[in-house]
Amino acid sequence: MGHAELQTRRYTAEEYFALEAASEVRHEYFDGEIFAMAGASKSHNLLAQNVASGLRGGLRGKGCQVFMEDVRLVVKENNHYAYPDVLVSCDPDDRRDPYLVRQLVLIVEVLSPSTAEYDRTEKFAQYQKLPSLRHYLLVSQTAWVVEWFRRDEVGQWIYTLLSEPTDVLEIPDLGLHLPLAELYDDTDVAPLRVAPLAQ
Repeated sequence: MGHAELQTRRYTAEEYFALEAASEVRHEYFDGEIFAMAGASKSHNLLAQNVASGLRGGLRGKGCQVFMEDVRLVVKENNHYAYPDVLVSCDPDDRRDPYLVRQLVLIVEVLSPSTAEYDRTEKFAQYQKLPSLRHYLLVSQTAWVVEWFRRDEVGQWIYTLLSEPTDVLEIPDLGLHLPLAELYDDTDVAPLRVAPLAQ
């Protein structure tokens, strides 16, 4: 989801939490700055719902919870708080806090034109500091394209691109089996069309 800067003055984490409690608009917080979250397109909303629905089915009965958009992630205590589009936590400690998630295993960001580069670079660099995070998904709104980053046993990030209409997003440890056709179901997003090479 996009964001627009609120002001350039610096806030403490306590001031940020007070602002959030009184505001009808969500804000992300990073290193003393507060950013208002822009509204999402209908495609953005449907894509997040489709991913969350696919995850909920596979995780039912496994002690994991799937959250969408309005649940705040602690990226770094007192320094960085974010609202990923979809996130999954399987840690019992996260059930004890009614508002914050700290030990998540998966983050999904539906890319918006204004934030795609940020989600792919700076935001991902911050998310990688979360030791519990194993999967990071970037979902395109302009074509059937999903970028999947998976952390392996030695901490390296493995990249998988899904862009064929027959591709299936399959994450066995989260019980996720989601064909791209289902992920993009009921959206106006078309499959990726690759132009033939010039002769």
